[in-house]
Amino acid sequence: MKILYICTHNRCRSILSEAITNHFASDHIQAKSAGSQPAGEVHPLSLRYLNEAGISTEGLQSQSWDDFEYFKPDVVITVCDSAAGEACPVWFGQSIKMHWGLADPSKLEGTEEEIAAAFRECIKEIKHRVSHLQGIAEQALSQSQLKHALSELIN
Repeated sequence: MKILYICTHNRCRSILSEAITNHFASDHIQAKSAGSQPAGEVHPLSLRYLNEAGISTEGLQSQSWDDFEYFKPDVVITVCDSAAGEACPVWFGQSIKMHWGLADPSKLEGTEEEIAAAFRECIKEIKHRVSHLQGIAEQALSQSQLKHALSELIN
């Protein structure tokens, strides 16, 4: 199964989701991430806390969803509320779309400990969701079965 994670700026939550998915579920899922208005760089704390969790950051970059027309994702997952409301490119038409609202730890203002806790919590939540996605991907479902299984996942 191919998944494209979308967040407007593609610098934190979508990057975390891509890295975590490829780390824990690469036997059944190929993940990429992109944004409608990419920042052009990955948030440094995203890299820091992925490394802390033992998850590779090699190859991670902030990029436009226009760069992924060739990828032909089975599933497009928006991870920020603003991306969920954006008009997606026409080539997403065949993909199953779903929304995983995740709090943005890169926007938190607070102590270093509070920010670290927010990143760790976001990583924990993504790992939890990816474990469910992996179980679905292992079943090699038809598109209609996949759509139903994914709808059950978020309900």
